Amino acid sequence: MSTDEADLTKRLEEEGDIAADYLEELLDIVDLGGEFEIDVERDRATVEIVDEEDERELRRLVGRDGSVLDALQELTRLAVQNKTGERSRLMLDVAGHRKAQRARLAAIAEEGVTRVQVTGEPVRLEPMNPFERKVCHDVVAAAGLYSDSEGTPPHRRVVIFLEPPVDNEASEDLED
Repeated sequence: MSTDEADLTKRLEEEGDIAADYLEELLDIVDLGGEFEIDVERDRATVEIVDEEDERELRRLVGRDGSVLDALQELTRLAVQNKTGERSRLMLDVAGHRKAQRARLAAIAEEGVTRVQVTGEPVRLEPMNPFERKVCHDVVAAAGLYSDSEGTPPHRRVVIFLEPPVDNEASEDLED
């Protein structure tokens, strides 16, 4: 591991620690238990809150379609930024919600990849948020195909191609 990689890993681990401290205080306020699993994945800090004994109570922090989790992630990113002075791309998961979501999205993207490989025609997936699109882009890239995003939120979607797209004006989904 190079010095730069070691420095980045150390900085991201510190982000995870700051996030866990912030979230621990929050859980105390709302009287919820939970353990924190801190890691570094793909150049970003990840924190997962788990509670083997009372996962149902913890799922209140996920909310309908992950809306509470998304808001909690943004608040946690802001808390990290407040301490470090730098924007955080931290990913937060609660009770395995994002892990399950990633698996579901990977299956959708893999199905799209298969359709493109069979037909040779581009496949447009359903509209998704930035996190969901990023998961799909990663699956497509791992399969050796190409993808881009088109449309405007909330109707922005991933398009899968056999060959690189000719018009590459759409931006990458890196904000999440």
